[in-house]
Amino acid sequence: MLIKFDFNNMMTDFIGEQGISTQDIEAVKGVAEAAFDYFEDNRGTGMTGWAELPYNQDEIVNDIIATAADVRANYDNFVVLGIGGSALGPTAVFNALCHFRYNDLPKEKRGVKFFVEDNVDPERMLALLDVIDVKRTMFNVITKSGATSETMSQYLIISDILKKAIGEGWQKNIIATTSSAKGNLIKLAKKEGFKLFFIPDGVGGRFSELCPVGLLPAAVLGIDIKGLLKGAREMDKACVSANPYENPALMAALLQVVAMSKGKNISVMMPYADSLRYIADWYCQLWGESLGKAVDLDGNVVNVGQTPVKSLGVTDQHSQVQLYTEGPFDKVITMIAVDKFRGDVTIADGAEEFPDVNFLCGHTMGELINTERRATEYALTKSKHMNNTIILPEVNANTVGQLLWFFQLETAYAGAMLNIDTFNQPGVEEGKNATYALFNRKGYEEKKAELESAPKKQDRFII
Repeated sequence: MLIKFDFNNMMTDFIGEQGISTQDIEAVKGVAEAAFDYFEDNRGTGMTGWAELPYNQDEIVNDIIATAADVRANYDNFVVLGIGGSALGPTAVFNALCHFRYNDLPKEKRGVKFFVEDNVDPERMLALLDVIDVKRTMFNVITKSGATSETMSQYLIISDILKKAIGEGWQKNIIATTSSAKGNLIKLAKKEGFKLFFIPDGVGGRFSELCPVGLLPAAVLGIDIKGLLKGAREMDKACVSANPYENPALMAALLQVVAMSKGKNISVMMPYADSLRYIADWYCQLWGESLGKAVDLDGNVVNVGQTPVKSLGVTDQHSQVQLYTEGPFDKVITMIAVDKFRGDVTIADGAEEFPDVNFLCGHTMGELINTERRATEYALTKSKHMNNTIILPEVNANTVGQLLWFFQLETAYAGAMLNIDTFNQPGVEEGKNATYALFNRKGYEEKKAELESAPKKQDRFII
C-alpha cells in the first residue's frame, strides 16, 4: 500500500487566512509543472544520479547481500565511520526497521551489534572502544571525497588500532564505500586491499541512503534492501504527473514554497512513532542543506530556505506544541502517522475509582498515540497553524523506501521551484575549508591568512 499525503489543514478552507487557497495553488501551478519538467529532463544527469538508484543496482545489491551475510557470519559488531548523509541515513533506517533495543538483545535474537560514529568527540570514540573487540568488528568507512576530515580521522585511528591488535590481515576488518574515480579513500582501499563499494556519480551525501552508503549497513542488519528499493520505485511511479493534484511529492513541494512566501520559514517534522524519530534527523539535513542558499541560479541574492526542526509525537506535545499552537505563524508542522503498529499493548484495568484515569483502560497504546496525534492536529488547526500529515499504513522496508523517496522528490521539486542549486552546499564547504586552513593543510594558505585577518574577539564581550 502507498503512503498518503493529507494536506487539508494547509488550506484556507480549514485554517482561514493563515492557510493556502486553491487560487494560491493555481497561481504557482505553472511553476510547479516547470519544476517537474526540469527535474525529469535532467533525471540521472549531473547531481541527479540518485534518481536512478531504484532501477540500476541489481548487481550491486546482490554483492551487498553476499557481503552482509559474510559480515554476520564472521563478526560481532558493525561500525559505520561517516558523517552527514553517510550516518543520518543508516541511523534512520536502522531505527525504523530494527528492534528498539536491538543491541541489547541476546545474540541469537539479532545479528551483529550496530554502531554509527558520526562525530569526532574523543569521549565518544573512547566509549566505543570500551564496548567492542576490534578484532571481531567490521568497520565501514564512508566518504565519497576521501577527504572528509571527521571520517578520515576516524579511519586513521581505527586502522592504527587494527594493525596493532591483529597485525597481518587487519585489512579484512575494513570495508570502504567511496567514489570509484577519485579521492584518497579509493587510493587507500586499492593499496590495502579493502573490500570496496562505490558511491555512484551524481549521488550526494544527503541523497545516498539508497545506494551502498545505506544499503550495506541495512543488509548487515538483515533489513530487506530490495524492499526499500521497491518502495522507492512505487513512490516514483506515483509521482509521474506534472499535475500537483496527481503527484503527492510535487504538491508537498508546492505547498511548502507557497508557505515560505507567506512567512512560514520553519518546517517542523514530527513523526508519531518512535521508529521514525530519526527520519526527522535525516530530513533536517536533506531539507536544510538542499534549500538553504544565498543566491539563485541567475546569481541573484535570495537567502532562501526553510529552517527544519525535528520533533517527536507525543513526547514533544509536552515540550514544543505549546509554541506550535499559540506561537508565531511562521511554521509548517508535518506529522507522520502510522495506521497499524507492528505490535501493540493493551492498557490494563485497575483504576475504576479514578474516572480521570479509568477512561484509558481497555484501550491500546497504539490507539492512544494515534488519538493524541489527531488531538494535536485539531489543536493546530483550531489555532490556524499550517499542518499536514503523511500516513504510513505500517512501518516496513517498503513504506520506509516510499517515505525516503517522497522527501527526496519533494526536495528536488522545491529547489527547482525556488530556482536554486538544490545539490550544492557552499556554506558547508566554507566551514570545511576553514578547518583545513586552521590545521595548516597545504594549499589553504590564503584561507589561513583570511582567517588571521578577521576581527579578533574582544574580552569585553566575554563575561
